[in-house]
Amino acid sequence: MGRIKKPTQADRIYEYMKNHKRGITTLQAVRYCGCLDLQGRIRDLKERGIKISDEYIHVVTACGEQVRVKQYRLAE
Repeated sequence: MGRIKKPTQADRIYEYMKNHKRGITTLQAVRYCGCLDLQGRIRDLKERGIKISDEYIHVVTACGEQVRVKQYRLAE
């Protein structure tokens, strides 16, 4: 009997982006996908031929400070 293949981090990142049109940030990748290297997984997805765009957005930290973070999303 064959084993069911466990999804990779890149697979989980891709599914998250398909379900969340706004995209994914590093914090979301850690929290929802267990991925500490989002940039690496984005590179893996691009190598598979998946078109991904990115932009910097501003978010407010738990300390109330506004910072810029990169957000990735599936290209239209």
